[in-house]
Amino acid sequence: MRENRLRTLLSEGKPSLGTRLQSTWPTITELVGRSEKFDYVEFLAEYAPYDLYALDNLGRAIDLFPNFTGLIKMERSAQHHLAVRAMAAGIQNLLFTDVRTAADAEDCVRIVRPETPGSVGTHGMAGGRAASGGPAALVQEYGNAVIVLMIEKKDAVENLEAILAVPGIDMVQFGPSDYSMSIGQAGQRASAQIVEAREHTIKTALKLGVQPRGELTDASEAEYYLKLGVKHFCMAADTTVLSRYYAAQGAAMREALGGA
Repeated sequence: MRENRLRTLLSEGKPSLGTRLQSTWPTITELVGRSEKFDYVEFLAEYAPYDLYALDNLGRAIDLFPNFTGLIKMERSAQHHLAVRAMAAGIQNLLFTDVRTAADAEDCVRIVRPETPGSVGTHGMAGGRAASGGPAALVQEYGNAVIVLMIEKKDAVENLEAILAVPGIDMVQFGPSDYSMSIGQAGQRASAQIVEAREHTIKTALKLGVQPRGELTDASEAEYYLKLGVKHFCMAADTTVLSRYYAAQGAAMREALGGA
């Protein structure tokens, strides 16, 4: 069975670094792997178009590199189906969105964990790429999966301690965009109330033994999170990198051409 790099790093108390992709073209995942700078790649299924064949191909691309694993961010409406299919494709870790209560968090754990004696899980035998080792290997795979929750709704922040107390939750990330919408401050990602909610999420998670993750546009933003005790990070998505490149370099070329 393939090592789950993210689970290993969490178990050893070491930092982790991922990056986000909306592209299902496996070559982009291979570029991340070839850099040998990232522990995992996160596919943003919540935002991007995809099909089930794409998940298999992403799983294959991830498997090309040692010390590398996958994470998938799923929209709430499809999370049960998509979590099962992604894990069958070999994407080992799951990021659940729109959690509001401890009951929501418990449902996320049930979806992922194996249905075995003494387990709360409902995940049974599944076909697909990850099933090649048989049921015993799948039980271990489901048990090793890292479960990450987005804390991005007003209710989630208010219920944070109860959510974090749910056994099986490994990591959380504060989501300022959704949170700003849920409190009537859409788009105000840096308002005092949103900064307070972010830091409350980070400090509460650390207090209760759940690892917080910071999302960065570039490495210069890491110092803020490091000072708060965060050691798990995910870098900007491919679409963000490209949009910044096109805007900056396109503007530079337009300025150069203005004098031609």
